[in-house]
Amino acid sequence: MSQAVADVPQPPESSQSLAVPTSESARQKRKIAALEEKLQVLEQGHAVKIREINYYMSTGRAIRRIVSLFDTIEDMICENDRRCGLNDEDDNVTLDQERLQRGYIALNHALPWFHSQASDMENDDCVQMLKKLRQGADAARGDDTSKLKSLIADWVNREFKPDPPVDPEDKHCRGFVNDGCGKLLCPTELDWNNPTVRAGIRDRADGYVVTEMSWPLFLYSKYSADQDNLEDGLFKSTLLLQAFKAIFTSPSSAKEVGGDGDGTNVIENNRRAMKDLNSGRKVKTHLRFALSSVTSWRSVDGDFDYIPFWQNIVDFFERPPGRVAQRKVDQLLAWWTRKVFGTSRRAELTDGAKAKMSVNALAMQRARLDDALFDSD
Repeated sequence: MSQAVADVPQPPESSQSLAVPTSESARQKRKIAALEEKLQVLEQGHAVKIREINYYMSTGRAIRRIVSLFDTIEDMICENDRRCGLNDEDDNVTLDQERLQRGYIALNHALPWFHSQASDMENDDCVQMLKKLRQGADAARGDDTSKLKSLIADWVNREFKPDPPVDPEDKHCRGFVNDGCGKLLCPTELDWNNPTVRAGIRDRADGYVVTEMSWPLFLYSKYSADQDNLEDGLFKSTLLLQAFKAIFTSPSSAKEVGGDGDGTNVIENNRRAMKDLNSGRKVKTHLRFALSSVTSWRSVDGDFDYIPFWQNIVDFFERPPGRVAQRKVDQLLAWWTRKVFGTSRRAELTDGAKAKMSVNALAMQRARLDDALFDSD
């Protein structure tokens, strides 16, 4: 009988009976430590995600400023993808497609990491990245238009002294209703000083309809144009320089636009600064919006469409019809470089002049003292 009992399988010892006794307090401390470690990992991941989002939104601000004011990133990507699939003989490219491709190239100059990162990302991550870039881009446009809204009132009131003056807070009293703003928005082929012209523009009468196919006077130096030479003085107005400086350097720098630059010569060779200089075409569109009576950003203002207006400006700089026109564009950009960033004269310094400067003079004095001590030894 005892042998039979011995042959019956015995249940294994429980896990608890094999455990080394540990106090409840110690176990709870270790659980808390483990949970805190997991929480720290999650918080670090969240912080990294937040930094990533902030980075995309911050760099996205460059898109509306120095890439394209209206085109979407998605459209530019699609055009580049389409071109990659073309054969060599497929050369039928529309003007709109050409603009999108130039925009994609400008995007990759502004954000050098974009192309490779977007190509390596999973689709969902890429969609989120584009969303944050777009938010940053639109935020920059909103900030810039808001900044110019009040500044333009001060500039116009000081230079033109319209009656009534431009209200810095109320855009309803701007546009062609205000004599100062109306003169600046008036097409170059019309004479704002003529009462018949003013009335015709305000009534949108036949022959006085203002569209994006006319260059407005605010683009010209001295706010007047030579009808026989419409390129003379174009894009050289004081208002343009003030608006550019207010957005890309600082609002205070916009007060000084009479000379050649403001002494910030070091910026001249800065890559970002030069990209910003080319973005002056965006400033022209924003300045027109600031002068208008439109209270919120939209692409159409009565008979005036901002999108083709923007495209006309871009094409002026990027699609000159020949070598003479290209040379004039280069000269215009050089003029802007000088006006905004100044000119560096370091290359003009002679060796003799450099030797007299205190840093070099001190170095030579120290060397002479060392040589004299060596000779005496």
